[in-house]
Amino acid sequence: MCHYCGCREIPLIKEFIAEHAAITDLAGDAVRALDAGDPERARTLVERMAVLLLAHWAGEERGLFAVMRENDEYTAYVDALAREHRELAAFLVALDLDSADQRARFLRAVDELHDHIAKEEDGLFPASLTELTGEQWDRSIEAWKAVHAGRPGPTGGRPGPEVPPGPAA
Repeated sequence: MCHYCGCREIPLIKEFIAEHAAITDLAGDAVRALDAGDPERARTLVERMAVLLLAHWAGEERGLFAVMRENDEYTAYVDALAREHRELAAFLVALDLDSADQRARFLRAVDELHDHIAKEEDGLFPASLTELTGEQWDRSIEAWKAVHAGRPGPTGGRPGPEVPPGPAA
């Protein structure tokens, strides 16, 4: 986990990372419930995890992902992350924890979720620090707030002072 670039101090990124932690905590608790032979508790935890994931993904995709796609260099990377969101969402909707095969697939999905989060926290989030303008940060924050209406969220959120554009080349 990178702690060098400072992106983790940006209020919006802090929110995304806190959401990641809450989601992975639920996933870990679900795995432990399955290990303990309690599929009903695991089912409840997976349902809570899915609700958090949907809101989290909406906040990412409508905000940060959308503005990062404005740079062609990141479009394929962001599209792959969004595709992973869709795949996990479809899997969770169809998940049957009474099936041994599905339980094994869930364990793999949790590992894949950790890999996915690393792609965001160690790749996309640091890149956003240097790529986004103040206006793009504002749009990203507003998208997060719209999805998470009624919940306190990032305040401020822009990394450092806005740098005025240089002279035209």
